[in-house]
Order: sequence, then C-alpha cells, then structure tokens
Amino acid sequence: MGKKILIIEDEKMLAEMYYDRFAHEGYDVYSAFDAEEGMEVAKKVKPDLILLDILLPRENGTDFLERLRKEKDIGETKVIAYSNYDEENSKEKAKSLGAKDYLIKTNHTPREVLAIVRKHIEE
Repeated sequence: MGKKILIIEDEKMLAEMYYDRFAHEGYDVYSAFDAEEGMEVAKKVKPDLILLDILLPRENGTDFLERLRKEKDIGETKVIAYSNYDEENSKEKAKSLGAKDYLIKTNHTPREVLAIVRKHIEE
C-alpha cells in the first residue's frame, strides 16, 4: 500500500488536480473541502502527510493545525501548508505548529509541489 496523502483544499478544481497528480505517482489520496471534513478524514485514514490550504471556509488552516496537534493518534502527522495568503504571521504560526513547509500556491508549479511533498513524506 502506498503512502497516504490528505488534501484539504476548498477550491475543488485545484483539489482534483492535485488528487490526480498524487494518485498518478502511486500515493493513496484523500480529499476534504473544509477543516471539519479534513479532521474527520484524518482521524479515519491516518494520512502520512496533509497538504493543507490555509484559507478555508469556517475554520482556517492554522486553527485546524492547532486542533490536529492535540489529537492523540494523528497529532504528529506531517503537514505542508499552502496558500495564496502570503502573510508573515500566518507563516510563523503554521511553522510554530510544526508545518514542514509553507508554500505560496502561485510561486510553485504542481510539479514543484509534488517534489516538495515527496521529499517530506519520505523523510
């Protein structure tokens, strides 16, 4: 069985594009479109890595990450934050909560995101 990736992204087109790319690379991929659904899926599948959008409806990604870190079985899950929200406080908060990386969506091609995910999921 391949490594499991959970994509938490409210932009369905972007989520589908990354889903297809990661699945094509042999990962078991799961999607969620908001933080609440993301937590449910994370608890169920226990992913090896979460690709987490920061700007989500109702609860933002850093608040999700804060809750994730308190969960017994999944609190140590690797997380890569990614967003178009290029704000220093958000980056610092995500990093302080253990995000492996904080990517600005417009600064990275899907191929680059895949390479970064691969690097972190295999370490």
